[in-house]
Amino acid sequence: MQNAFPPIPYEDWKESKNTLHLFCQIIGKTRMALMPKQNHWWHVTLYVSSRGLTTRPIPVGDRVFEIELNLRDHRLHISVSDGAETGFSLSGLSVAAFFRLFNAELKRLGIVAPIQARPYDTMSTIPFDSDNVHAGCDHEYAARYWQALLNINSVFEEFRGRFIGKSTPVQLFWHSFDLALTRFSGREARRESGTNADREAYSHEVISFGFWPGDENVPFPAFYSYVYPEPEGLAQEPLKPDAAMWNVSEGGSMAILAYDEVRSAANPRQAILDFLDSAYHAGAGRANWDTAKYDLANFEANTQ
Repeated sequence: MQNAFPPIPYEDWKESKNTLHLFCQIIGKTRMALMPKQNHWWHVTLYVSSRGLTTRPIPVGDRVFEIELNLRDHRLHISVSDGAETGFSLSGLSVAAFFRLFNAELKRLGIVAPIQARPYDTMSTIPFDSDNVHAGCDHEYAARYWQALLNINSVFEEFRGRFIGKSTPVQLFWHSFDLALTRFSGREARRESGTNADREAYSHEVISFGFWPGDENVPFPAFYSYVYPEPEGLAQEPLKPDAAMWNVSEGGSMAILAYDEVRSAANPRQAILDFLDSAYHAGAGRANWDTAKYDLANFEANTQ
């Protein structure tokens, strides 16, 4: 179980993590440029694969192509439905070098995907084509991160299956670099503030769950959950396991469980599920969701 959830201390690989994050932004923006729009920005995300992160199939004319960031073998791979394939090693690449190679391979495949070639909502403001500051993504830590994502994704998929209401896929948002899953109550929740992207994402009541590898504000990998709109008294609700806690700030209340607490648990998968379940029932209870209606076990019992 320790191998399933390897150590990924933020301070030890933060420069590599930041470089990898920007690689994902380039790939994610390419997907966003070509995919048909879906509600809540589901068309822009990446997904965990058996080798790393993938766009899944993207339509381009009468062809389909897929981009995979292979974190197991430290390579980028592009495959097209007509049989064409290409790729390159990630070793030692700066963001600028990655961007040049990536665009050259797309051009060679006859794929045109114009994007805004600058980071979105990240610590970096350097245009992709001139970013030689973020350079080199450590293979070992990238592989550890993927191994963690692989197993966290499986737990999230199990948790997703317990809810029969509207739910997002388990997906990685490349702007914030978090693996996320969101459940919907079915009720509208008009948001007047924030960006257009925020208003699109939070047009309905949600309880969101996720995992992110850490940043300068939260310098450790952790699981999280929050409710929008946040109901009164949310942070008074109990969480599981005991190591989970509420982080209350001006932005609202967020349930937090440190990744290292999961790694040290007797059953890490169960610890994650306990956290997700407790955070869901905390939010759903306070927000008066019809939890019985959306519970898979109840649905199966009533249809037998």
